[in-house]
Amino acid sequence: MNFSEFNFHPHIAEGVQTMGFEQATPIQEQAIPIILQGKDLIGCAQTGTGKTAAFVLPVLSMLADRPHGEGHVRVLIIVPTRELALQIDQAVEGFSYYSNVGSIAVYGGNDGKLWDSQRAAITNGTEIVIATPGRLFQHIQMGYVDFSHVEHLVLDEADRMLDMGFYDDIMEIIKLLPEQRQTMMFSATMPPKIRELAKAILREPEEISIAVSKPADNITQMAYIVADHHKIELLGTLLKDKEEEVRSAIVFVGRKADVRNVEQRLKRIGIAARAIFSDIEQRQREEVLREFKNRKFQVLVATDIISRGIDIEDIDLVVNYDIPKDPEDYVHRIGRTARAQSDGVAITLISPDKRYDFTKIEKFLEAEIYKQSYKQPAPDQMGQPERPRPSGQRGRSSNGRRNGQHGGGPRRDVRPKSSPNGTTSEQHGEQRSKRSGGRGGRHRHRNGGQQQGTNGQQG
Repeated sequence: MNFSEFNFHPHIAEGVQTMGFEQATPIQEQAIPIILQGKDLIGCAQTGTGKTAAFVLPVLSMLADRPHGEGHVRVLIIVPTRELALQIDQAVEGFSYYSNVGSIAVYGGNDGKLWDSQRAAITNGTEIVIATPGRLFQHIQMGYVDFSHVEHLVLDEADRMLDMGFYDDIMEIIKLLPEQRQTMMFSATMPPKIRELAKAILREPEEISIAVSKPADNITQMAYIVADHHKIELLGTLLKDKEEEVRSAIVFVGRKADVRNVEQRLKRIGIAARAIFSDIEQRQREEVLREFKNRKFQVLVATDIISRGIDIEDIDLVVNYDIPKDPEDYVHRIGRTARAQSDGVAITLISPDKRYDFTKIEKFLEAEIYKQSYKQPAPDQMGQPERPRPSGQRGRSSNGRRNGQHGGGPRRDVRPKSSPNGTTSEQHGEQRSKRSGGRGGRHRHRNGGQQQGTNGQQG
């Protein structure tokens, strides 16, 4: 479906055209007409499916169709992280370029000027407020927040916010909103607690579900059984001197206390790496993300803080240094690669005592993932060509799909150069999906952010 068929307000339609959007993604095609009708909506969609534009565009169009005088907040979008708040704010700024709609991202930090600018925007009635629950609640406690004119409420990544303990804050915020409003809730998963929240705040909602919590088909997945003290060494064989094959990689680490350690150890073996986690200042986080997007360094070491809501395309490789606690977190981590119909590779490093934890992920995916054991290579084997894998060792997933199949085109090889001593294959059934070709064209917009390609995927 072409975006011109949605009949957006002319100012918003012009912004869509300038941003380079042409064909709607499935969630956009289903959600936009429902939202334009003013109905409540609950949408289940994984990251990278285009859900940001799915709610931003119709809301902007309705605001442009019903202009009000300045001085009132008309749209409240609540999100779990500052990164997602900034991403949505950039999308709003781009799509509303030819209209008079204003927006502000409200998120935490120790910068006094940031607090003052947020307060000014809220009290002056910026039409769209995109906020994290904790910081927004701090502003509410100061007594100057007026949400009595809010027409549209959006909860994005609702499951993540509940996991982070924001349920009470969200409910307190909602008490300040008019009962007569449109409410939209988006979540990557639909556990019972999300159903309960939806029942409490939505009125006769329409429901859509797109690719519920399963990795994109164009992500090649595999795993190594490797002792903790060999993980950095294995990362070195995967990444060092492979800047052409792996231009950008994210290494997810389970604990923020270990992020700096992994970053420094990668640097010591000659890999250009930088770290991002919740304790560093917002200005530094934005600088690291900007330089990573611009390919100033090869490897970003991070916690789950960026596994959702960060719109960085062309990530060649995602490495799970530690196994995620939940299968949903695994999906979101590896979902950082293979965005906008590009191909990607996801590798998980499994400590020998954590094999059972990984089987829970495989059960969730209904597929076995190819694994091989890693032992330290002998010095005289470093740099030798890798021995080919035995043929005929592909398995079948529990849903009947054959793993190990790979579409046409070159395959990105990020395996170690050498075949380590003692390497064996386990639980054959490498999950290699057919690749879908093509990356959407991207160009710069006035806010310095990346514009989206023609497939309409953003967030």
